[in-house]
Amino acid sequence: MRLPDFVIGGAPRSGTTWAYHLLARHPGIYMAAPPRPEPKFFLVDELYAQGLDWYSRRWFAAAPSGAVCGEKSTNYLESAAAARRMASDLPHVKLVFLLREPAERAWSNYLWSRMNGLEPESFERALALEPAREQALPAAQRFSRPHAYFSRGLYAELLRPWLALFPRERVLCLRYEDIAERPGELAARLHRFLGVAARPGDAEGLGVINAAEGSDAPMPEAARRALRLRYAEPNRRLVELLGPEFGAWL
Repeated sequence: MRLPDFVIGGAPRSGTTWAYHLLARHPGIYMAAPPRPEPKFFLVDELYAQGLDWYSRRWFAAAPSGAVCGEKSTNYLESAAAARRMASDLPHVKLVFLLREPAERAWSNYLWSRMNGLEPESFERALALEPAREQALPAAQRFSRPHAYFSRGLYAELLRPWLALFPRERVLCLRYEDIAERPGELAARLHRFLGVAARPGDAEGLGVINAAEGSDAPMPEAARRALRLRYAEPNRRLVELLGPEFGAWL
């Protein structure tokens, strides 16, 4: 039974699709395909109930012998249940999380929801409505969570269940900002973590993938200031958890 050697688990709107396509270029890596819909096997109860054999056949039957196998499901990060299931079923798996400055991540999520006809409110109003909307989430949106703008940026809180179950050396957290600033370095770092030959050139020409419509529109400045105040303490906890690499967000 072929199962993944690594999983890209989030965060949404933080470059996970870019990472998927980057890794799919590597001759030593097999990525579960197609990238959409994502497997979400460890997240969705109905899928998980079908068992590991089904998961293996559905997503990894075509993997060539000797390939390092991986999948991407960007909502795994949000689920402590997914962390427990993965720790039980994939005890040696490596985990990759891409994190984006949380205020910018929230804005990108908002633009994505507007683009898909799921958000009629202003950004400021949507942030105010988030707690109530999350409480009344329709079943069809229980994983997409189109209005989870602020809460998805509480990275330290979301990462703790994973870091409690997996050795730190098998968890790699990367910055979304490095996709634009140093893509080749980021690619090589990711390749080395996965145990394959580093190929920084694989990052060339990928560009922006899965951008939200209007992504070049600036966030309202008042909302930016308010979000950065709200994220100040969560970001401090993230630096305590992961180290100074994420200190720029302070």
